[in-house]
Amino acid sequence: MKIISLSDVPAKAVTMEGAVGAVKQIPLATEDGAPVYAYRVFSLNPEGYTPYHQHPYEHMNYVIEGEGYLVNELGEKQFIRQGDFALVLPNEKHQYRNASTTDKFVMICGVPKEFQ
Repeated sequence: MKIISLSDVPAKAVTMEGAVGAVKQIPLATEDGAPVYAYRVFSLNPEGYTPYHQHPYEHMNYVIEGEGYLVNELGEKQFIRQGDFALVLPNEKHQYRNASTTDKFVMICGVPKEFQ
């Protein structure tokens, strides 16, 4: 077993092209013995966003702080806030955007361990 506080997990800036004000932490993953999934935590600074991208695996998200938008393949924004879950299917183009000009947007992102 492993228990770790998010405050003890190193944070790294997301450097993918198209990301602005995004930080990633990986509290549980392959290195911890996770056999199937990895958990990542993304924090978006005010008005920050992830790249508009797609990948060959699904991911499941849970918003733990703030309000934002999940932008879909058509460029449509769907509002998402603290307490909401979201599923992004394989190869579905998407982007997360922080809706706030003052507060962070923080979400847990569960992915297959190979894509941590």
